[in-house]
This record gives sequence, structure tokens and C-alpha cells, in this order.
Amino acid sequence: MKLETKAVHGGNQVSDPTKPVIQPITLSSTFGHQEDSMVYSRLDNPNRKSLENVMSALENGADAAAFSSGNAAANAVFQALPADAHIIAPDDMYHGLKTLLLNVFKHKIAVDFVDLTKPESVAAAIRTNTRLLWIETPSNPLLKISDIQTLSGLAKENGIMVACDSTFASPVFQQPISLGADLVMHSNTKYIGGHSDIIGGILITKEQNSFWQQIRDVQALGGAVPSPFDTYFLCRSIKTLPYRMQAHAANAAKIAEYLNGHQSVEKVYYPGLTEHEGHRIASSQMQGFGGMLSFVIKGTADDADKFIDKLRYFTNATSLGGVESLIERRSRVQGVTPGIPEQLIRMSVGIENIGDLLEDLEQGLSGF
Repeated sequence: MKLETKAVHGGNQVSDPTKPVIQPITLSSTFGHQEDSMVYSRLDNPNRKSLENVMSALENGADAAAFSSGNAAANAVFQALPADAHIIAPDDMYHGLKTLLLNVFKHKIAVDFVDLTKPESVAAAIRTNTRLLWIETPSNPLLKISDIQTLSGLAKENGIMVACDSTFASPVFQQPISLGADLVMHSNTKYIGGHSDIIGGILITKEQNSFWQQIRDVQALGGAVPSPFDTYFLCRSIKTLPYRMQAHAANAAKIAEYLNGHQSVEKVYYPGLTEHEGHRIASSQMQGFGGMLSFVIKGTADDADKFIDKLRYFTNATSLGGVESLIERRSRVQGVTPGIPEQLIRMSVGIENIGDLLEDLEQGLSGF
């Protein structure tokens, strides 16, 4: 099956003898004992199994494990690492995961945050106890592009596992396992759900090895699993994921070009722009450049806030990947961060009419 067909049929496992076209929600917390059956919904559930099946298929993986949030998914990877392990992570890393590593795992895991766009910096950071290279590409919020294949090759030479947070790209535009990664992580809250009404996360593995079994143990015993309702609606959303992503990317490309040529904009971060530092690598490892971009207006943080307040169709809110356009001044949310201008604005481009979005931006930028 091609990707669009996998998205429609891969998460639809119907066992009901009445043959409903769509798999029903199985709300039962427990199941009658029989050979090879499910036992308890914390351990397994038909709707969760369908979500894991379709996401594994979309990422060309061997298996998948769904969690109650993206942070819970990443948390399972970090928990499965041995004590005193060392991780190499990106310097531009999702704020929630960076804080998780620094606050929750500070007594178990050592971390070096490195510019992953420079493989030589990654090589220099490797220690004898380095167990994991965590890649995030495109990164949040600077849209840095890391060369998954090159970094995975470097890691493998040193016996290091590779996990890739591919949330910004979705399985439609990037398949890290095919490029050498061992694990892929998505915040299902974002493009997988696509409608800003579900919290969830998922891991997909290249192979079902002993480390994957440890992750499965964390999932089952830790219990941070999604509900049958959430997994049902995620499977429903995935059916339209390939076509939603096309609309997100088409709108984002036009907005990036518009902002890139505007006199009031200092810089645009979008890998689809030819002048973006990661454009060449993004073109080789992605099938589309996604719906996320960041930009810096000429002015102060207050000017950025005033611009955002003038907008009509862009909601000033945290998160991304929904059908509606969202916008925020990133430092207002995560605090002042080295390397991120205080007036940097992150935009999740929705699937509204592009003319309406461009007109809204034009009136918002007037006067700057």
C-alpha cells in the first residue's frame, strides 16, 4: 500500500460480525480470559493496537507504542536507558523535552546539547557512556535541519542508538527509520491528531529488540497510555493526514515567501526557502517542508506582541499542527533562551484560505 492508502486502512481492524465500516470504540477496561486474548486495557486495547499498527506502517517500522502525551513517549525512552547513561541532544530542542531531561532525569542521565547541524560537533561530544543520540528535525522553534542519515551513520559507528523527534514533519514528509534512525517519536497532539483536541504521543521502532521491550515495559507498567476515545479519534484523523499535510505545507510555503520579502521582517526560518541553511538536506530527506515556520520582525518583543494582537485568523496560542493557524512569540512561553531572539514569532500555518491568511498578515504588519 502507498502512504495515503495505509492512512485510510491501516488503523481499521474490524472484528465485529456485523461488519461496521469503521472500527468501534472498545471501552472495556478488562477482557474475558481466553488464549491469545487481551487481558487489561492498561496493557493493550483494540483501538490502541490499531493506532500503533497504522503508525508503524506509516513510518516503515516493526512496531509502535502509544502514550498519553509526546512527553510520556520520550520519557519512556529516557527511562529505558541504563543508569549514568549519556545523551547527545540538539541545542534547539523542544522546550518541554529539554526541561524533562534537565529537571526529572538530572540524577540519572548526563546530557550534552549540541548543534546537530554540525556532525563534527556531535562526534566531539561522544563519550564512552553515550547511549543515545536524540535528533529533532525540523527543530522547534528555529527549524534547524539535521542530516538524519549522516548522524545515524556516525552513531552506529560508535554503538549509539538514534531516536528522532519527527513531529514537525509527520510521517507524510519524513521517515527517519528509512534514513537510519532506530526510533521515531511523534507528539500525536500535533499533526497526527490535527484538530487541537487530543493529547498523545507515540514511538515507532526499527526492530523489536531488548531495548524496545524495555520501552514496552515502561508503557505497560508505568501506565501512561492513551484512552480508547483518544486512540479512536487519532485513527480517524490519520485518514486525512496526507492531504492535510499537503495543505499545511502549501500555505506555509506561500507565507514564508511573503514574509521573506516583507520590509518589516528581519529573518524567516523555513526549510523550504532556498536561502535556509538546511534547505539542501531538507530537500534530500523530506518529501515536503511542512507547515511550521518562525520569523523575526524588525522591532522589539513588544512590537511582536502588538503585531500578533492585530491578527484575526491566527490565534495567539501554544501548540501546533491543527487545521487552524496558531501564532505565538516563543520567548513569552518558554522564557528567554540563548540563541532565540525575544521577538521571534513561531507560526503553525493552518489550512484556511491562503488569501485570507495573507491579507490578515498584511494588515497586521501595516505600521511596522
